[in-house]
Amino acid sequence: MSGSALFDTYARAPLAFERGEGCWMITDTGERYLDFGAGIAVNALGHAHPHLVAALTEQAGKLWHVSNLYEVPGQRRLGERLVASTFADRVFFTNSGAEAIEGAIKTARRYHFVNGHPERFGVITFEGAFHGRTLATIAAGGQQKYLEGFGPKAAGFDQVPFDDIDAVEKLIGPETAAIMLEPVQGEGGIRAFPTQSLKRLRELCDKHGLLLIFDEVQCGVGRTGKLFAYEWSGVTPDIMAVAKGIGGGFPMAAVLATEEAASAMTPGVHGTTFGGNPLAMAVGNAVLDVLLADGFLDDVARKALLMKQGLAAIADEFPDVIQEIRGAGLMLGVKCKVSNAAFNAALREHKLLAVPAGDNVVRLLPALTITDADIREGLDRIRAAAASMSTQHAAAN
Repeated sequence: MSGSALFDTYARAPLAFERGEGCWMITDTGERYLDFGAGIAVNALGHAHPHLVAALTEQAGKLWHVSNLYEVPGQRRLGERLVASTFADRVFFTNSGAEAIEGAIKTARRYHFVNGHPERFGVITFEGAFHGRTLATIAAGGQQKYLEGFGPKAAGFDQVPFDDIDAVEKLIGPETAAIMLEPVQGEGGIRAFPTQSLKRLRELCDKHGLLLIFDEVQCGVGRTGKLFAYEWSGVTPDIMAVAKGIGGGFPMAAVLATEEAASAMTPGVHGTTFGGNPLAMAVGNAVLDVLLADGFLDDVARKALLMKQGLAAIADEFPDVIQEIRGAGLMLGVKCKVSNAAFNAALREHKLLAVPAGDNVVRLLPALTITDADIREGLDRIRAAAASMSTQHAAAN
C-alpha cells in the first residue's frame, strides 16, 4: 500500500485478505492461509464465528451508539458476567488495550490521591513489556524504539529487568503507586512470570500499600487455557486491563478492579465516548457465551498440549533453527536460532501466518476454536518451514 494516502507507519506483508473461515484467511486472489496469528491474539473465536456474526448483526439493526450519557443494558450484563468470573468487583469499558492500560494507571493514581497521598503516582514495570502506543503507555513499556522522537518520556514510570523482584523491592519508594506487568509477556517474547515471583509482588504491594496491575490484554480471555492467566498462579491483582480477545475482532476493552481500587473513580473523573457501545457489548457478551460454555476452556488446554508437543518434536528435529518452545495454552513462542523475521517469512511462504516478537521469537496465537486437524496441518507447515531454513543454514555454512 506504499504510495497510498495512508501514514507510512506499517511494514505490511504484500497480502490482502477478502474473507475468513475459522482459522483460515482467503486472499483477494483466492489463496488460503492458515492463520496462527489471529490478528495478534484478537480473533479469539476465529473468523466469521456464527454466534458473533449473529450477535453483531442483530444489534446493528437496533442501536449502534448512544454514549455513556444513558444506560447501556449490554454493559450491565457484560460487567456482571466479568465480575462473576473474576477477582473484580467493578468494570469500566473502553475501546482498546492502550486505553484500558491508561484507565488502569489513572485508577491507581486516583486511588492514592483520594486517600491522601497525591505524591504516589509512580508505576514500576518490567523490561520487555509492551503496554500500548499512547504517550503514557510507551513510557510504561520503556522500550527506546517506541519512545524515540516523541519528546520527553512521560514521568512516573521506571523499569526493572524481567522477573527481577529484588530490583522491584529496592525501587519502591514514597512516590510508588503501583506495580504493573503482563503475567505472560507477548511482544517481549512469550515470557511468563513464575508463580513465586507473582506471589512476591503481591506481598510487596500489600506490605507497601501499592496496587498490583495485571496487563492481560494479550494473555487473557482464554488464551492460556484459563479465562485469565492470573488464575494459574492464584495471585489476584487489584486492577486488570483486558482487550483483544474479549471483542473477538470487534474493538473493545475493559478495566477490571476491586471495589477498593475503583472507589476513587467517581462521576466526572474519567470517561469515554465510544467505550461500552451497544455493538461492542453485544459481541463481548457473545464471546463470553462461547468461552464460559462447559468444557470450552478444558478443550483449549487439550489442544494447546497437542500443539506444544508437536512443536517440541519439530524443535528436536531442527535444533539448528529452533532453540526452544515457550508459552502456555494457545499463546506459544518459537525461540529461533535463525532470524525470527526470516523464519516468519518462511512460514508465510508455506501459507501460515504468525507474529514476530522480541527476544528473537515468533508467536503462534491461533484461534481458541482451532480444530485438531488444523493444528496438525499447521505443524506440517511449520516443519516444512523449519526444514527449508535448516537447508539454507547448512548451505550457508
